[in-house]
Amino acid sequence: MAAPAPKQEELQPHAVKDQLPAISYCLTSPPPWPEAILLGFQHYLVMLGTTVIIPTALVPQMGGGNEEKARVIQTLLFVAGINTLIQSFLGTRLPAVIGGSYTFVAPTISIILAGRYNGIADPHEKFVRIMRGTQGALIVASTLQIIMGFSGLWRIVVRLLSPLSAAPLVALVGFGLYELGFPSVAKCVEIGLPQIILLVALSQYIPNLVPLLGTAFERFAIIMSVALVWLYAFFLTVGGAYKNAAPKTQFHCRTDRSGLVGGAPWISVPYPFQWGAPTFDAGEAFAMMAASFVALVESTGAFIAVSRYASATPCPPSVMSRGIGWQGVGILLGGLFGTANGSSVSVENAGLLGLTRVGSRRVVQISAGFMIFFSILGMAGVGFLQFCNLNSFRTKFIVGFSVFMGLSVPQYFNEYTSVAGYGPVHTHARWFNDMINVVFSSKAFVGGAVAYLLDNTLHRHDSTARKDRGHHFWDRFRSFRTDPRSEEFYSLPFNLNKFFPSF
Repeated sequence: MAAPAPKQEELQPHAVKDQLPAISYCLTSPPPWPEAILLGFQHYLVMLGTTVIIPTALVPQMGGGNEEKARVIQTLLFVAGINTLIQSFLGTRLPAVIGGSYTFVAPTISIILAGRYNGIADPHEKFVRIMRGTQGALIVASTLQIIMGFSGLWRIVVRLLSPLSAAPLVALVGFGLYELGFPSVAKCVEIGLPQIILLVALSQYIPNLVPLLGTAFERFAIIMSVALVWLYAFFLTVGGAYKNAAPKTQFHCRTDRSGLVGGAPWISVPYPFQWGAPTFDAGEAFAMMAASFVALVESTGAFIAVSRYASATPCPPSVMSRGIGWQGVGILLGGLFGTANGSSVSVENAGLLGLTRVGSRRVVQISAGFMIFFSILGMAGVGFLQFCNLNSFRTKFIVGFSVFMGLSVPQYFNEYTSVAGYGPVHTHARWFNDMINVVFSSKAFVGGAVAYLLDNTLHRHDSTARKDRGHHFWDRFRSFRTDPRSEEFYSLPFNLNKFFPSF
């Protein structure tokens, strides 16, 4: 006997959603103040990891010690807080945390290795001279994003983005951090592995097992797991578990070996030119501009992901361009204050929006307050394929080929550099080498560029290609005025839209 025919509703695919459903608090709906403060502190904890890791890696190579490291971390936190507030009030107005970026590490290391610093014997003097060199390079590099953003040039580029070309870009922004994950955990696996297990258990399993407390566990899993694992590490430290361990193991596992608390002043307010007047070198500036352009592309993908996790409509191109302009101002502030690092949208914090299901602007503004206060004292992309025709061979080819190139090309550049000590592009012009090697070491840039190129050239005039790539779903968001929700999500405060209109 034949099985009964399935019900009609079972044959219907999931509906396309302009805004991500099941978000507890969206962009314009803040949670109660006590909950918002806790969630803001959680965002602060997440971005603190990158803020500490980058100076910890760079400052010793620059010649600095614990005191310099602590001051750079304070400065990076202070500038990140200001940039996050600027972005949420005047930029895209999305709940995007703006923090230090790994993209700028390579050109900074290139400045560290510049020959003109080799003859400086005093470590502190060497640190200050290198810091002033990075400041000059960042100041020049910031002009790229400022011009591209505020002139509207980036708006023209973003108008050609479709869901098909956005999917690899957004996905690879997150994938770019994957290779950093377990290698970092493995530096102290007995601490890192319990952290991962506890985070997954608290955020995914316990909410289903204890429904009454499920929301609390789901939203505050980071705070809970970090607190519990830090206590565990503290007891291992005072119990003598690492007493006879290698110095490297002690540095990564003990809770009393960072040197940051002892090196940090009780009260310190970062200020512009605190290291002295910036110095400028054309080659280093060009290399830093290449990193700035990569950060621009990566932040575009991150802004798209953040708008999705905030349950907002897709960000209009004029708003995206405005946000990039203000991000350029953020890089300029990094150069003026001396952070030794440029800034971009924090992918880790974008992921936290999805984990907590809270995309409120107020929460991120509170986290910016924590950054400033304490400085004084990455699968959204794949979701955009819902707008595309996944039965199209054109769609499958563009997604597959762009992700393949986005993962494999940077891996080749990174492996080549680790073996040879320099990148595949190795000419007598160091500034040119740095520019090309930095650009092609970014997964998001390579994959996004390939997808963007193919999507806008491959069978472009085919009548079915436009629908296959999902371009028509985003048509009403190409202009600020064509969808009434844009005013709610992206309009500037204090009636500033009168003076700075969006198009």
